[in-house]
Amino acid sequence: MDTATLIWGIVFGALGFGYFIYGRRQKAVVPLVTGIALMVFPYFIANVYLLVIVGVGLTVVPYFFRL
Repeated sequence: MDTATLIWGIVFGALGFGYFIYGRRQKAVVPLVTGIALMVFPYFIANVYLLVIVGVGLTVVPYFFRL
């Protein structure tokens, strides 16, 4: 694990925590699940470019899918 992977993992984990808290308080399923996914996925992806692509993709999911 290099520095870039660690920093991006922290950034996406913090965004995921924000989504998780928002989804829990608003009782919204999409931000809640997206927040959990953003907090967990950096543990499984070691490639920095793939980490950023998946992280940005997950970050924009609540803007396109609303339940």
